[in-house]
Amino acid sequence: MKAVLGLGAGAWAILKEAARHVLRHPVVGVAVAARTADGRWLLIRRRDTGEWALPGGTLEWGETLLAAARRELLEEAGAAVDGPLELCGVYSRPDRDYRFHGVTVLLQARVREPHLPPSNPLEIAEARLFAEDELPPELSLSMTDLFADARAGRRTVE
Repeated sequence: MKAVLGLGAGAWAILKEAARHVLRHPVVGVAVAARTADGRWLLIRRRDTGEWALPGGTLEWGETLLAAARRELLEEAGAAVDGPLELCGVYSRPDRDYRFHGVTVLLQARVREPHLPPSNPLEIAEARLFAEDELPPELSLSMTDLFADARAGRRTVE
């Protein structure tokens, strides 16, 4: 690898150390507890787990949390935000996601009914609206307590 990059041993060591620090930082993401005006909750079914989850994802470079939330709702669930987004909580426990250490900012939003299919069907199988009595008992990727906090109106920071 060093020969391919044309780096000496000292430069290679510095590059490896820098990469170690950059790659070991938590990933910032957003999840949205979204409801329609008639009170139904919007969830997405993930392809990787086959389970229901809150729409959301990681921030892209140069993107705000609010822009990311709107983008993820549209991409994953085909739904547009209909009003302000409100902060519910921040979740940072390192063991929440088996893939990486994520810091998830949970927002609440009122949304319009989905009008588009998920834009990446390899990631998201479907989006669906649930009445309160139809909600699945568990959500994927340790989101059950996030969703319970949003539904109960609790503001949480961990």
